[in-house]
Amino acid sequence: MEQAAGSPPKLLDRMREALRLRHYSIRTETSYVDWARRYILFHGRKHPATLGATEVSAFLSHLASERNVSASTQNQAKSALLFLYREVLAVDLPWLEEIVQAKARQKLPVVLTQREVSALLDELNGTMWMIVALLYGTGMRVLEGLRLRVKDIEFERREIVVRDGKGGKDRVTMLPENLMLPLRKQLAAAKVLHDGDLADGLGRVWLPDALSVKYPNAPKTWGWQYVFPAPQISIDPRSGVRRRHHILPDSVQKAVRGAAVRAGIVKPCTPHVLRHSFATHLLQSGYDIRTVQELLGHEDVSTTMIYTHVLNRGGRGVVSPLDHI
Repeated sequence: MEQAAGSPPKLLDRMREALRLRHYSIRTETSYVDWARRYILFHGRKHPATLGATEVSAFLSHLASERNVSASTQNQAKSALLFLYREVLAVDLPWLEEIVQAKARQKLPVVLTQREVSALLDELNGTMWMIVALLYGTGMRVLEGLRLRVKDIEFERREIVVRDGKGGKDRVTMLPENLMLPLRKQLAAAKVLHDGDLADGLGRVWLPDALSVKYPNAPKTWGWQYVFPAPQISIDPRSGVRRRHHILPDSVQKAVRGAAVRAGIVKPCTPHVLRHSFATHLLQSGYDIRTVQELLGHEDVSTTMIYTHVLNRGGRGVVSPLDHI
């Protein structure tokens, strides 16, 4: 049912506006709004303003005990509700922050051997090979790789500038020698696609932080285009504008899973595993942990320390007494 003219915006619409005003990503916006909707439905469609600590705790406990969600998922739900109360309803509820944060279990990352990475790449070709090779060769997260812009590849300096990474930070990583020629070919193919879009009256890419308002011609320029443009034009879910987006992460995830099966890799294999493998293989090659931390964009070196487990062969390098018999 459509909202009546002149009536105040609905709560979830207000939440979307607040998230966009604060420049949250569309993925975070979708997740937060969905958690707010689930919270409202869980309590019989009661308005959140009429609910309190007991109801929030009951919802989060339901997620953990009955839905068996992970600690990170439960914490995301809590963050969404904290945003709803603080930023949308303008209600200061100190009890919400005091609700115990779910503690994530410490797990060692899944890491492929170099032979397994090679086998995985052998099962891919074209653009998907290029993306997967880039993730492994640079340590980028999948969305960082897919959001890569033409202007951020420095062939002469053999660097790639990763913009707006986790936490909104920029960083620099290496451009592998083995990707120089494939990347140039990828850019040539993307340029043909962009020129065709311009001829069709399109070709305006999405720009962050309202840069398209400050520089109205920038969205059409070649430097701002995605290195990995989507094969089809789509509708921007926020603005409704028809434009070409980048390849979706779901496509990469599906390609990696399929390649892993064909390669006979029995480990759980996702695009993020390539980032783990990048860090692990650098440490095995003798690079210091601070360098790896910088390349990964970790704020704290303790996050990077998780990869040092590979430097100790099982049991922290202790030789089993069975091997002395």
